[in-house]
Amino acid sequence: MRYPVGTTWCTLLRRYKRFLADVELPGGEVVTVHVPNPGAMRGCAAAGSPCLVSPAPGTHRTLGWTLEVVVEGGIPVGVNTGRANALVAEALHSGVLALPGLATGWRVHREVRLGTHSRADFRLDDGGAPFWVEVKSVSWAVDGVGCFPDAVTARGTRHMAELAARVRLGERAAVVFLVQRGDARAVRAAAEIDPAYAGALAEARAAGVHALAVQVAIAPHAIAPWRMLPVQVQLHPHAGAGRGSLPVA
Repeated sequence: MRYPVGTTWCTLLRRYKRFLADVELPGGEVVTVHVPNPGAMRGCAAAGSPCLVSPAPGTHRTLGWTLEVVVEGGIPVGVNTGRANALVAEALHSGVLALPGLATGWRVHREVRLGTHSRADFRLDDGGAPFWVEVKSVSWAVDGVGCFPDAVTARGTRHMAELAARVRLGERAAVVFLVQRGDARAVRAAAEIDPAYAGALAEARAAGVHALAVQVAIAPHAIAPWRMLPVQVQLHPHAGAGRGSLPVA
């Protein structure tokens, strides 16, 4: 996936009001940009960080730029969660991501109703039971391990319960963590941030929901699926980082 023409490197000055940031463009102009990330952006929102912004298409938005990447300690980190679904779809089509038991010739349906209050990112049909896929974007890492979520997510917890319910009905389901940084070697639930989500993920896995992770590679003009990573299973969801977990492919 290539970034739009006109994407440029600049300097992050501050992120505020959740979806806004001020950046300094190469010529010295300070502009406000859209931040398409509802999380806390832990570790990748420091003032003075190099960042990549893309021009907004046409006059679709009042803000003329979108924050795409923030460089943390020399590591480019993708912060645009709006690209996660397209990158996972690209990973599926290219073969970087393999869903267990999914037959060839599958068709994809996007934003399909799941439960009474949610929509799944994908429902894949291959002639068998429906295969539901929920995508979670990961930008935070601790000691080389990608962590999700970086803020409490009641919505994410609900999604795990709904996927587990589908599996209990005889259908199939997976949560795919899209890791938007190149220094992670695994992914885990951030129980220290949201123990409820960590517990819901553990329960969903026990019910038969697959937990998979795809890491992207970030270049100056493009971002693309790179490889799969193991997802750590936390034996005790309330344990802190680095305790009570096992790496599982």
